[in-house]
Amino acid sequence: MSGHSKWSTIKRKKGATDAKKAKVFAKLAREIGIAVRAGGSEADLNPRLRMILLKCRSANMPADNIDRAIKRAAGDDDDAHFEELTYEIFAPGGVAVLAHAHTDNRNRTASDVRHIVTKAGGQLASAGAVTRLFERKGQIIIERAAADEDMLMELALETGADDFNADENGYEIVTEPNDFEQVHKAVEEKGIATLSAEVTSIALQTTAVDDCGAATVTRLVDALEENDDVSDVFTNAESSDDA
Repeated sequence: MSGHSKWSTIKRKKGATDAKKAKVFAKLAREIGIAVRAGGSEADLNPRLRMILLKCRSANMPADNIDRAIKRAAGDDDDAHFEELTYEIFAPGGVAVLAHAHTDNRNRTASDVRHIVTKAGGQLASAGAVTRLFERKGQIIIERAAADEDMLMELALETGADDFNADENGYEIVTEPNDFEQVHKAVEEKGIATLSAEVTSIALQTTAVDDCGAATVTRLVDALEENDDVSDVFTNAESSDDA
């Protein structure tokens, strides 16, 4: 997840303007297309597509948009061929940033990302310098009012979760990527609503930032997410939810 706090990040994304939502939906449609062309249009037989559809659901992407994206990719109506790229970045203050992109023109995307990072006072990092600070994990976020803590913790751990965290905002269930689907399915079968459910990049260690630092990182994240080719941005910045 991007931003300095999972809760503030979710609230920021849920409150996105219609224009920003349209951009998010367009990026998700591109991801659907890549997944379908790689593994077929049947979600039951395509784990990658299932993960993308979860992201679509979390983003409240309309079902019609999803169906059109799947049908378009299955019919091979799009001649563009996209490749996946990861940009490793250090923001001001030493904050680590990962930006994943899907692009049909790597030179254009590289130039755009470099411009955004330089303008924000950051720098592109050498290969491995940032990725080693993150790990791929399944993450399920649930509001406190949506479930009983003891029941949810027992359910999560019994179905294969690695970790369960609770605070005043709600709950976080963390899994290995291969265990994510079974844990998420168990949560859904109990009728428990989730704020977010995805396989994501979680920081192994965080970098503390003050209010000014949090604003700087957020501006960089926003600028990267505004780029049409950038699909996901993750940081290890840590600050208060009010920052």
